[in-house]
Amino acid sequence: MHQEVFGPYSLIIRCKDLQQMLEVTKHIEGQLTATLMATDADIVNNPELVDAVQNICGRFILNGVPTGVEVCLSMQHGGPFPSTTDSRFSSVGADGIKRFVRPVAFQNWTDALLPDELKNENPLGIWRTVNDTLTQEPVN
Repeated sequence: MHQEVFGPYSLIIRCKDLQQMLEVTKHIEGQLTATLMATDADIVNNPELVDAVQNICGRFILNGVPTGVEVCLSMQHGGPFPSTTDSRFSSVGADGIKRFVRPVAFQNWTDALLPDELKNENPLGIWRTVNDTLTQEPVN
């Protein structure tokens, strides 16, 4: 219950009442996803449980199972520690880069000493943003 598991896995806990369910929920660590199998009335009538589960996950699912991830702007794949080290960022999608990249500025370096990604001639032929324009062209 205290370790996140990757891959197809379910943890089913039977509780005698809502109080016990809330107590269990308070001891579950952060997860990428959490699912509630419930009716609309269950959700409306149990806001404390809904809040408790919402606070431990990055993707909150109602009556479904987690889908695979896709690299797209709308994908959220993170959550509270320990499922992610910084819950402000997703680990997939366009915003995932904010989690894994540390910006470094190179000042006063000659072109020959720069990493290939930054050289004026663009030897890697990669897409780069130069003066707010996305291009693969060399910088003159």
